[in-house]
Amino acid sequence: MLSPFVRSAVILGLMSAVGPLAIDMFLPALPTVADHLGSTAAAAQLTITAYFIAFGLAQMIYGPIADMVGRKPPVVAGLALFAAGSLVCAAAPDMAWLVGGRVLQALGGAAVMVIPRAIIRDMHTGTQATRLMALVMLIISVSPMLAPLIGSGVIAISGWRAIFGVLAVAAGLSILLTLTLQPETLKPENRVPVRLSAIVGGSLKLLRDPVFMGLTFVGGFGMASFFVFLASASFVYTGHYGLTPTGFSLAFAANALGFFSASQMAASLGEKFGAERVVSWAVSGFLGFTLLLLALMAAGFDHFALLVGLLICANGCLGLVIPTTMVMALDDHGDIAGLASSLGGMLQMLAGGILTMLAGPFFDGTPLPMVAAIALAAVLAFTAMRITGSARGRRLVAAQ
Repeated sequence: MLSPFVRSAVILGLMSAVGPLAIDMFLPALPTVADHLGSTAAAAQLTITAYFIAFGLAQMIYGPIADMVGRKPPVVAGLALFAAGSLVCAAAPDMAWLVGGRVLQALGGAAVMVIPRAIIRDMHTGTQATRLMALVMLIISVSPMLAPLIGSGVIAISGWRAIFGVLAVAAGLSILLTLTLQPETLKPENRVPVRLSAIVGGSLKLLRDPVFMGLTFVGGFGMASFFVFLASASFVYTGHYGLTPTGFSLAFAANALGFFSASQMAASLGEKFGAERVVSWAVSGFLGFTLLLLALMAAGFDHFALLVGLLICANGCLGLVIPTTMVMALDDHGDIAGLASSLGGMLQMLAGGILTMLAGPFFDGTPLPMVAAIALAAVLAFTAMRITGSARGRRLVAAQ
């Protein structure tokens, strides 16, 4: 029998995995889709970038709604929209329709990014929340480790369009899971009506909070490095290094394993050393590994094992950064946790989408542009961390 804590992690993790599945299962198909629809690699990458941007913008809708009507109804509505977008993608006759279907998927899938965070905040704060967030991420880790392999298998058996049929079924199962097993965590007396003035006022409060903004962007630039990798890796691994779709899926799983293994240590390390210190160490490690990789690649050390090995180390550092900063950013804003989760998620997704879009014109099929964009994300995350540390220090002095 699972404890209530682990049971919550399993339910929230399975619910949240639908959004990442839409990215990870589709990755091995990117080169095939570009050829099949008579398009280019850049156009195929747009299916990833458009998903991220729409995913980010939609998060501002779900948070306030979840604060008004509770957590479960908007989750069900979002998953239904995600399923509809999946069916559009499955039938897409050209790249424009495919991008449109991906946008529709993202508009629905954003619900299961925002609302589980708010559910965690409803139930826990501090290290308990970090531990639950890390457990949820452990469940989600099935997606980046297995989804590309599943996607490769589906492509081999039924073609790339069948991937979206599988995603529509996954959304339907998540709706059933939400309706039958996930309790409502926002009590009626704690719900607040959706008023434009309240949303604007709450958003301005958050945007003016340097600690909230700094922590959001520390995690956001870390996530941006993932987005760059997601948009580029299938072309680099299969085109430049000659991997098969299955080989790419295995290499991708190795990168994900580094992140999610480290994420399970975030809460215990935070309790022992303090969350701020753990984030500082981990962001510094992320910067060091990515700059080392960039320097070696620029010097001509273009080796697949080197690329994968240092990316695993860098992603391990991010496994400590992202769940911890997510929790820290919401700690002071429990009264508007839904809105704070929405705004933070939107800003993070937009940061990732914009960086991926800016890196796109430099992509030439080799690993160097991808590595350079990842290193830039690390520099930005480190800068945001230093600014946030100064802001937290001033806040602590003012509180004394």
